[in-house]
Amino acid sequence: MRPLYIASEYVVAAATTGGYSFVSDSVSRLGEVGCSVAYCSPRHEVMNGSFVGFGLLLAAGAVLLSRSLGPWVTALLVVSGLSSVATGLAPLDQDAALHAFAATPLFVAQPVALVVLGARLRSGRPRLARALLAGGVVTAAAAVTFVLSADGPAAGALERLALWPVLVGLAAFAWMQLPVGRRQPAAEGAAGRTAGT
Repeated sequence: MRPLYIASEYVVAAATTGGYSFVSDSVSRLGEVGCSVAYCSPRHEVMNGSFVGFGLLLAAGAVLLSRSLGPWVTALLVVSGLSSVATGLAPLDQDAALHAFAATPLFVAQPVALVVLGARLRSGRPRLARALLAGGVVTAAAAVTFVLSADGPAAGALERLALWPVLVGLAAFAWMQLPVGRRQPAAEGAAGRTAGT
């Protein structure tokens, strides 16, 4: 689902009229319902649906992995998931204040979840723990800068820096929860392809 969420941004952005920039425009602009001569996102349902779908899966996945994640990380990710759902149900151009209220928990809870999870894994998986801690710091800094920059020239890049590393970090953690036997065939396949080149 995480790669699909990122892919959905590109699919929706490709259909916009009036110009859309991944560097300067927020993700939420892709979910704007209204159209004007200056800008229109005709596939806004896809983006808002992605917010909702990703949020539901994030919350459900956190509950399913709650034993490995621990209670604090689980709670933070459930809050993040519900925030994403609310964001998709409150498009930016329909009510900007409500949209900001819905999205704020996501930008707070996700970086904190990465830091807490990294601290939890320090003894068992130190390399993954360091990556998660670093990711948490980077995403937190990007989230704060994104908020302070408002609609600055790098707003879109900062927002994605606050969101996308979390997807990668959680995917890496989920991958490590798979039994070794289930991860081995993929690793062997990759090794075989490398040897054949």
